[in-house]
Amino acid sequence: MANIEICLKEATTSIEGTLGVALVDYTSGMALGTLGGGKDLDLTVAAAGNTDVVRAKVRTMEMLGLKDDIEDILITLGSQYHLIRLIKGRGKNGLFLYLALDKGRANLAMARHQLKKIEADLEV
Repeated sequence: MANIEICLKEATTSIEGTLGVALVDYTSGMALGTLGGGKDLDLTVAAAGNTDVVRAKVRTMEMLGLKDDIEDILITLGSQYHLIRLIKGRGKNGLFLYLALDKGRANLAMARHQLKKIEADLEV
């Protein structure tokens, strides 16, 4: 098990093309931790904005009566992938990992695989 800081560092070092990563509480929209980003990628703004995306998808699934879990949400931009991974487990509900990737350097399948491993190790 690893704490937030260790998991964010793991994401930036083990996932090729990572531009920034955040752990977000989507009940409040607050980032519990961020690493990377910069002037072109404000992770605090991204955390709040992607909270709206997660809430909308959760609401839509409820309205549709889908009894399934969201694993991740992928947003594809011209030069980036934005990956939102909802975290499951005791005491972890209401959280997601947000990962911004450089599309030219990232392997999306490997990023999803690594993010799943990081989620499993996360201790909040």
